[in-house]
Order: sequence, then structure tokens, then C-alpha cells
Amino acid sequence: MSHLKLFAATLKWHGIKLLEKQDIARRVFLHGQRYASSGTSEPFLSGSNSNYVEEMYYAWLENPKSVHKSWDLFFRNANAGQAYDPHLPDQLERKASFLQSHGLAQTPGKAEKLVEDHLAVQSLIRAYQIRGHHVAQLDPLGILDADLDSFVPSDLITTIDKLGFYGLHESDLDKVFQLPTTTFIGGNENSLSLREIIKRLENTYCQHIGLEFMFINDVEQCQWIRQKFETPGVMKFTNEEKRTLLARLVRSMRFEDFLARKWSSEKRFGLEGCEVMIPALKTIIDKSSEMGIEYVIMGMPHRGRLNVLANVIRKELEQIFCQFDPKLEAADEGSGDVKYHLGMYHERINRATNKKITLSLMANPSHLEAVDPVVQGKTKAEQFYRGDTAGKKVMSILLHGDAAFAGQGVVYETFHLSDLPSYTTNGTIHVVVNNQIGFTTDPRMARSSPYPTDVARVVNAPIFHVNADDPEAVMYVCSVAAEWRNTFNKDVVVDLVCYRRRGHNEMDEPMFTQPLMYKQIHKQVPVLKKYADKLIADGTVTLQEFEVHVNRSLNISQKLLLPGFFNVDGEPKSMSCPPTGISEDLLTHIGNVASSVPVKDFKIHAGLSRILRARLEMTKNRVVDWALAEYMAFGSFLKEGIHVRLSGQDVERGTFSHRHHVLHDQEVDKRTCVPMNHLWEQQAPYTVCNSSLSEYGVLGFELGFAMASPNALVCWEAQFGDFHNTAQCIIDQFISSGQAKWVRHNGIVLLLPHGMEGMGPEHSSARPERFLQMSNDDSDAYPEFSEQFEVSQLYECNWIVVNCSTPANYFHVLRRQILLPFRKPLIILTPKSLLRHPEAKSSFEEMVSGTTFQRVIPENGLAAHAPHEVKRVIFCTGKVYYDLVKERKNQDLEKQVAITRLEQISPFPFDLLKEELEKYPGADLVWCQEEHKNSGYYDYVKPRFRTIVNHTRPIWYVGREPAAAAATGNKNTHLVSLRRFLDTAFNLEAFEGKTF
Repeated sequence: MSHLKLFAATLKWHGIKLLEKQDIARRVFLHGQRYASSGTSEPFLSGSNSNYVEEMYYAWLENPKSVHKSWDLFFRNANAGQAYDPHLPDQLERKASFLQSHGLAQTPGKAEKLVEDHLAVQSLIRAYQIRGHHVAQLDPLGILDADLDSFVPSDLITTIDKLGFYGLHESDLDKVFQLPTTTFIGGNENSLSLREIIKRLENTYCQHIGLEFMFINDVEQCQWIRQKFETPGVMKFTNEEKRTLLARLVRSMRFEDFLARKWSSEKRFGLEGCEVMIPALKTIIDKSSEMGIEYVIMGMPHRGRLNVLANVIRKELEQIFCQFDPKLEAADEGSGDVKYHLGMYHERINRATNKKITLSLMANPSHLEAVDPVVQGKTKAEQFYRGDTAGKKVMSILLHGDAAFAGQGVVYETFHLSDLPSYTTNGTIHVVVNNQIGFTTDPRMARSSPYPTDVARVVNAPIFHVNADDPEAVMYVCSVAAEWRNTFNKDVVVDLVCYRRRGHNEMDEPMFTQPLMYKQIHKQVPVLKKYADKLIADGTVTLQEFEVHVNRSLNISQKLLLPGFFNVDGEPKSMSCPPTGISEDLLTHIGNVASSVPVKDFKIHAGLSRILRARLEMTKNRVVDWALAEYMAFGSFLKEGIHVRLSGQDVERGTFSHRHHVLHDQEVDKRTCVPMNHLWEQQAPYTVCNSSLSEYGVLGFELGFAMASPNALVCWEAQFGDFHNTAQCIIDQFISSGQAKWVRHNGIVLLLPHGMEGMGPEHSSARPERFLQMSNDDSDAYPEFSEQFEVSQLYECNWIVVNCSTPANYFHVLRRQILLPFRKPLIILTPKSLLRHPEAKSSFEEMVSGTTFQRVIPENGLAAHAPHEVKRVIFCTGKVYYDLVKERKNQDLEKQVAITRLEQISPFPFDLLKEELEKYPGADLVWCQEEHKNSGYYDYVKPRFRTIVNHTRPIWYVGREPAAAAATGNKNTHLVSLRRFLDTAFNLEAFEGKTF
């Protein structure tokens, strides 16, 4: 308004002369409240006239040609602070003539009323632009207010009597008014009747689309949005576009119907109630592809994820429904996928644009918005590596739930990264699936803001609310959102106001807490039927064409569920795993490459030269240590076309300096060599990468990578097993329970260094008890044994927990992970001191063709030859075996004490242990562990041993006493406790007279 004050000063003295010359100009432009100056009062720039001049001034600022040229000159002079122009009276006189020619100057009273009415109409238009969304028909159920408030703004003409708010009357409805430049409702017309103005405003702002954008402080952006939504007829679709939309709705809904019928008792977190999300995302991707986007990175919660994968990412349905077929070639796209496996990365041709597009869907825990900054970081990286500084090739789409979007602070933090130079992704499209409920909590109890999307206002992101039961409105809004992001490189929010047809999950009963809402939902006609009926009624499609769409969609799902390697129940036909050994020639070749530097003129560290020479010597002697066994497992996969990825803190060298998969030139900075990638001319790539000092983020990233790459062995190694607890969210929400909750199978491998070696409470324990506690096998259920028991047991479990005691078994369990006909997470408790233990070596004989992973390694010494003379059988796992063997030898008890190693702890090898227990009928049964009693394995193995012997024999505990900390930090205390439990283990009278 400072400019307007300047206008007043400029016109102060010549206004009176002008009034004398032209009365009508005085009446029209100088009427209203008076302002005082030097004892003289002149009616100028106040009241409604001030508003009028202000409107004219803002219009002139946006486009000088949008106002009459007399106003243009007037504002130019005033803006420049120029003195009185002697020609100005003539200009204003011409202005008055202009008004007269438009019928605005019959009499002073009428002119005054007309000006006030025009100003009122401009205020009315602005009111709809600002507050029209409050009365928009956004709720498909028709019972809720999307903004949590039933109050209707008094400045919106919802009833005729409200015209009085603007000083207008019903008699004014048919009067014609000049439209301001801040609206596009006129289209090619500059003036409309008040009745038509209100009608068009209601159609734009109060129907199935609610627009929030007037808080944006950029006039150009506001005008852009107005034009997109206000222009008459702008939201029209061709018959072909309508048919495409219908087909997409059919695929979305039929996919959910199929899953609901096939797995009615599974928690699928289906999309029912917001099936329109699928065509919405496809519209965003189509439009973005049209504008040059090549790569879309998406993050979303679990609701509807399978549908997104099937119908948006366009992963083949057999990749979602089916298991690995070992016979399929690795080169075949999608071969080796598992039932419901969530492929997260896909490159395909966009059918709408016929352009190649890559879609990546990132993993997300139940901490719903945790994925947001992860997606943004990956998007930023992709843009950086492609040189895409303006974000014209790579973009991100984030999907949210309404409760999480409003409730999670990370949303706010992520928005505030959106325009920082080092963090911007040049605009993200946010799609909110607004179920209008969070689990059982009503929105009124879940947020203080009117909408769940209000957080987006902090970055001036426009918010487009839309009724999800109006598919065409949704498609138009999504198209505009994609154009906005491409035009202004800023965030935008699409709020799909919908409902949740079932409970939070399919097993949940929502009627307990939302009875009225769910009574209405049960009556609600699905959006597909509504839209299909509409198109059939207007002749866009026939009933027969619609039924063809539906049947085709159902048949595809049924057909792809049952490929040749599945039976009618959707289970794998094969419950067997081929031997995991490889030929000796292959072992030798990999060993030789692992011992060499395959790049010329590459100088390595002298200490590393000794390590490579030792590897070569082992290869010649046909033995392997831990590092070489891992090398051979990885290398064998590369020959078979299986990508291997190893990630984690310092994994390239290895925390314990044992791996050395990346060699560094000692004379050329940053020159490196990865010998594993030089095994064969035609091989899969090997990726080994040091991660940031993060567990939560990196493990989540690798989990997503494993989802995206079914033909890959993806391993994450913790620096110490103790540190995995900072990634507990990923372990709990995804790895342990992902299959049970969301039908997600994943073959990720966790390598967790573990062992009590006096290194302190944070460098000793990978907390195996936590993994075992979350294992789903029943300790009290005695299984039925069969030839396929081993693989069937693996198929039924939620993950596999192993603690290998030999390099060969480590080699085999890695190989088995890929050769199984399905995928399960694999938790490996890896050694530290055993990496260089002279006894912890394996022969080629244990790894050649025909050999397999040993779930249990039984006693094979003197005790095994005379089992009836054995006094005690010690069962153990991992490193403590070597302590026990050494102590047994020292005490000369090799005939009296048998030591059996449990290599696979979960699922529990009931069959093999039953054989061991029956082999030594007169022996004491002891479980020995180096961990404290309240941690480690004892609480897991004890009831299972008891089940095998039908509770007729005790299983005694030998190990450290219970403790709050995982391990002692005092080396001497560690050795004393080790000595104590070793003495107990070989004291054959230790348990005499004791009751179990």
C-alpha cells in the first residue's frame, strides 16, 4: 500500500482541478472516506475506492496491458515518483469517457453503486479462491468434513441471502460485471452475469476439487493455478482417455479382489476404498514422462504397495505371485523371484509416451514416514550423477497416509530440505491417501490443523484436495501436479480424500470404534461401478466392453499364479535344494584370482602382499580360511550370473582386516582394483561398498536392494554385531515379520560379527537371543519328518539363524541362500577371532561338488566310535566349540565327552538332533554357550531339546551367569568366567544329585 500512499501524495493538489473539470470522474474515483491534509479534506483512496485502485494496481503489476492505457500511464508516473503531469487531467478525462462508454456513468449514484458492486464481485471471486475448498464436496462418504469443520465461511454464496455480505441482492444476479485479471472463469469473455460468476466459481472451487494455493507469495504461480482450474471446459476428457481410465480402475480393483479371495486371511493392507490411486500415479508418471522424466523414485507406506508394484511399476505378476524356479536362466527378466516378492526397481517402456522410464519403489518400515528423506537422498544422488541439476530427468513421488503425514515430524524436516541448495530435488509430488482415519483414531483426535496436508504450506507448496470417488477429477489434478512440478520445480501435494473399506488390516474390525463411518462404507458403491455405470450411460463404453475388461484382468491373475513349478495351492512343487558344493577346478580358479592382482602396474601394500601369498599357499594346499571361503562363495555366484552385493561399514577391507576385496594402489591416489570382478570375461558384477556410519538407513537401503534384485545375493555386514540394534526398526518391521504382515519375502543376508573375547559389552554380542525369540517355529510342536523336512522347515520359518563353526559351512550356507526354491532372510553370526584361528580352516573336500550345508556337525572323534561309553554330550554353537575341544584334549576326556555343533539354530534341526540324542542314550545332555544365561541360545534350545526327548531327560546349562550387560569389559574377568564354565563342562559329576 506504500505505492497507493504515494499516489495520494502525487494527486493531492491536481485532484481538485480534475474534479472541477470532470464531475463524473470525481464521483467514480474519488468517492468514499476522506483523508485530511493541511486542513483540506479530499475524498480519495479510501473505502471501496481504495480497494478498487489496489486491484487495478496489482493487475497492472502483473500485466500493464491488462488495464486501460490511462491507468497504465498513471501507475507508471506514480511508481516512478514523478511530479504532476500536465496531461494527466486529460488522461483521467479520457478515463471517465471510457467509463461512460461502458454504461457506468448515467448518474453519480448509479456509478457509485456499480463501482461498489464491481469491487464486491472481485472480493467474492477472491473469497472463493481462498476459502472455496472449505465447502468442496470432498468426502466420498458424504458424512465427514475434510477440514474437520462443518462451519461454512460467511463470504461464500451458499445461499441467496449471503449476497448481502457483499451489499448485493438477488436482483443483481443477472447484472453483468467486468471480470478482474485475477480470474480465468470468463474464458474468452471479459464480463459475466453475477449468476454465472457464482456458478463458475462453485464449479471450480466447491465441487470435487478443493484448491489451497492463495497463501503462495508468487503471483505468477497463483495465476498459473487459476488458469489451470478456472478456465471453462478445461477438465474435459476424450472418450479414449475415459476408456483408459476405466481400464486402469478395473486392473486396480480386480487385483485387490483377487488377493482378497485367494488369501482371505492374510494381512495384505489392500487399497480398497482408494483404488483410484493406481490410475492417479500412472497419470503422474505418464505426464512426467511426456515432459522428459526418465527415472521416478517412489516411497510409500505398505497400504496398496502390491497393487502399485503390479499396476504402476508394472513388475510382471509372476514376479509377485511366484517362487524361484532354479531352471530359469538368470538372464530372464524376473527369474528367481518369490511369491509376493516386492520388486522395487523396474525399467520399462511407458505406453502413453512410448519412452523408456525407470521406476524405483523404496522400502519403508511401519514408521511410516521414515522413507521420506531416504527417497529424497536417492533422488538427489541420481540427479547429481546424471548432471540433472534442474530435475528434468529424475524426480520423486512420495505417498503418505493422512494420519502419518500430519503426525510424523520427519515430514516437516523433509519439506524443509526441499529448497536447500545441497538438498533440493527440484520438486516432489506428494500423494496423500486420505482415509480420514488413522487406525482407529478420528482425525479430530489426531491433528490440530484443518487438513492433514497443512504442513506443506510452510514451503508454499500448492495443495490439491480431490474426492477420490471422482476418477476424472483425480486424473486432472494429478496431471496439473505433474505440470506444476515440471514448470516451477517445487513441491506439490495431491490429497486423495477417500475411505478405507476394511479395517487397518484385513483382520481388523473397525466397527468397534467407527460404527457410523463403517455403516456408510458398507453401503458405499465401489468407485469402479460408479464410473463404469456413468460411461455406459453416456455411451462411452458398452456393458459388453466393460465385462471384457473385467474378465481379462481376472484371467491374467489366475493364469500367472500357477506357472509350471506351482501346484494348485500356490506352493512350490519342489521342496528340495540341490547340493551347494562346486567343482575343485572352480575353487582353484577363484582361489588363484583371490591371491593375485589382476591389474598391471598396480602396487599394493607389503602387508597385503603377505596376505595374498598366504591365500595362494592355502589354495595350493586345498584349504580355505573364513575370508577365502567367502570369496569362493561370492565368486561362484558371479560365474552363474548372480549379482553379489556386500555393503556395510568398512566391508571393503573388513573391520578385522581379513577381507581385502578392494585393493588400493600405494602410488596412485584413489586407484583401486576389485579382483572379484576379474574372475571371468562374462560374469555378473560384484559390488562391495563401504557405507556411511549408519545402520538404520543403510540396512533399510540394502533391504530395498534385495527386494529389487531377486537374482542377487545381497549382504549387509555390521561393523560389530552389537550395532545392529540401531537398525532394530528395519529388523523388526521388515526382516522378521515382513512376510507375515505384508506377504513380503526377502533373501537379505545379515553378517553380524559375534563372540565373547573380552572386548567389552558393545563389541561382543550380536544378541542372538533376539533373533531366536522372533523366530516363528513352535518349541512344543514335535514335527513329522520326511525326505523334504529340511527345505519344508525353511519354507515355513520367517528367517534362518546360523552360527557356523567352519569356513566350509559358511561357504555352503551362502550358496544355499540362492539355490533354495524360495527366499528367506538369513542371519549369520560371523566370527572375529576365528578369522585367523589355525583350527578354523576347511578342506576343499568339504566344498566340492556333492557337498552341502551341515545343519548339525556331529561328534566324529573317539567318542563317536563308542557311544555307549560316553558320559556326556555337549551341544554348542559357534566359536566356543574350539575352546571346548581344546579343554577336552587337555583333560583327556575325548572318549567320555562328545561335542556336537549346532550350526543352524533356527529353524531348529529336530531330525538331526533326535539322531544324536538317541545315539548317546546314557549320557548327560549339556548345552554350553559362552554368552550369559539370559542371552545367547539356551532359552531357545532348551524347550526344543525337551520336546525331542518328550521331557524324559534334562538339558543342563553350562555357561556364564545371567548379567545385565552383554559382556564384561575386563579381560581378566572374561578369562576367569571362561575358565569357570569350561571346568563345569568337563566335570562329569557337576550335575549329580541336582534336579532339573
